[in-house]
Amino acid sequence: MSRVDDLHVTTGPGAPRGLIVPADELVEQFSRASGPGGQGVNTTDSRVQLSLDLATTSALDDAQRALVLARLAPRLAGTVLTVTATEQRSQRRNRAAARERLADLLRGAVAPPVPRRPTRRTRASQRRRLQDKRERAQLKQDRRRPRTD
Repeated sequence: MSRVDDLHVTTGPGAPRGLIVPADELVEQFSRASGPGGQGVNTTDSRVQLSLDLATTSALDDAQRALVLARLAPRLAGTVLTVTATEQRSQRRNRAAARERLADLLRGAVAPPVPRRPTRRTRASQRRRLQDKRERAQLKQDRRRPRTD
């Protein structure tokens, strides 16, 4: 059963039924933000930091958890993923922006890697490469000291 405050990650590759992160697993912190807001910027806590512990969340299965932890490792503090939103003047809009950012990160991290398509050199490029090698070898051979047979 999902609640209104739960974070809903839409369906995509790696999450065919989407993800639902329970609201009690999300940690929101508010603080004063720099940027737009006029005189109110010094009095309102409009900056939003949204954190999720990826190691303990019930939204991910074991395979997804391993993939997410590996892919988002540079962004993590331990196993906690934190996103910040300060662009809007209102706390409500910044909360929505942070939730959307977190959902985008999770959606992208659970997607399976795109397999590399092997490519092949064209016949003309192979010919050019071999011709260049021959010319380079000849140039180096011409620089050598002549043989005294």
